[in-house]
Amino acid sequence: MAGPDFEKPIIELEKKIQDLRTFILDKKIDLSSEVKKLEDKLEHLRKDVYGNLTPWQKVQLARHPLRPYTLDYINMIMTDFVELHGDRLFSDDKAMICGLAKLDKNKVMVIGHQKGRDTKENLKRNFGCAHPEGYRKALRVMQLAEEFQLPVIIFIDTPGAYPGIGAEERGQSHAIALNLREMICISVPIIAIVIGEGGSGGALGVGVADRVVVLENSYYSVISPEGCAAILWKDGAKAPQAAEVLKLTGADLLKMGLIDEVIPEPLGGAHRDAQKIAQNVKESILRNLKELEALDKDKLLKLRYAKFRCMGVTA
Repeated sequence: MAGPDFEKPIIELEKKIQDLRTFILDKKIDLSSEVKKLEDKLEHLRKDVYGNLTPWQKVQLARHPLRPYTLDYINMIMTDFVELHGDRLFSDDKAMICGLAKLDKNKVMVIGHQKGRDTKENLKRNFGCAHPEGYRKALRVMQLAEEFQLPVIIFIDTPGAYPGIGAEERGQSHAIALNLREMICISVPIIAIVIGEGGSGGALGVGVADRVVVLENSYYSVISPEGCAAILWKDGAKAPQAAEVLKLTGADLLKMGLIDEVIPEPLGGAHRDAQKIAQNVKESILRNLKELEALDKDKLLKLRYAKFRCMGVTA
């Protein structure tokens, strides 16, 4: 699967090194010094490219087709996952994963947007764009988690809620608004992690949490860069400029007090070392969960309410 254009020099050099190693094995000759020179060059190139990413390049990494998705994280850091289906009103939305799982010894409710790896799966998952029944399913299982006093772990990865006519007819905006209102009152710890794209109300519809964490090369924004560019400049090609203006990276969001933590990624992005980023995510969840579970119910709800009421307020 093709990655962003700015990765091409790195990918080409990686292929050159691999081809040279294959040649060495076939011909049984010693060219280790040449391999070492190319590996050193590759290391410097990686640091130069990935150490100076623009907001638009981070958006491209957030959309990388090999980036770990919700089910990948569930499989890597959780056990005993049992998926729960349906909103009890219309249907089961495959773009929104919900279920029970264990994180070490912690029983949790897990929710997350799910994209596909190929065209067939993307059509099944609706490219990670949830319908209203997806948000209603998420709320239903959060209320179930509250009933059984289970913390809620949410993986956010969507370009936005599905904007089709059918979704609007079934109450897309109402479903998201209802989640915003009800999540403030769910009396168990809620941790949300933006693992890829965090676009618009589609992300915020499951983003009202006690801790909001963003991966280093993910983005969280009121609108996609392309959508912003189309509105402001009537030109989607100005998406890189829009990404800069939107302040959508984890570093910018943390500086503005809109999120609580940025999880570092392996050099080159989460797809370069899925196990490493999964471990980083797991450590963040367990650390935050320990802090939140030490709070009584009233304190937890007051802090969550204050957290969102204070956003955008300047002294």
